Amino acid sequence: MSYKNGKDILPKSLLIEIQKYVEGELIYIPKNHGTRVPWGQVNGTREFMEKRNMDIYHKYKEGHSIDTIMEIYNLSESSIRKIILKSNKGMR
Repeated sequence: MSYKNGKDILPKSLLIEIQKYVEGELIYIPKNHGTRVPWGQVNGTREFMEKRNMDIYHKYKEGHSIDTIMEIYNLSESSIRKIILKSNKGMR
């Protein structure tokens, strides 16, 4: 989060109105919730995880053991089982 001077970014009439409530103090203006981007969408993490999880599911369906999949992806047994279960439900 970076600091911006209100006089540089706000219309004069709005600045005067805000100064009625807060003058010479820092205030935080939250993002509009309507413009919020879902987790992992901006940096590609969501897409990476979805692809990884599908790869895990397909390896399992091809006959790879859970132990082998654990070693390949460096994940715990419970994580692998959750991914397989979730992917299996999504395939129905």
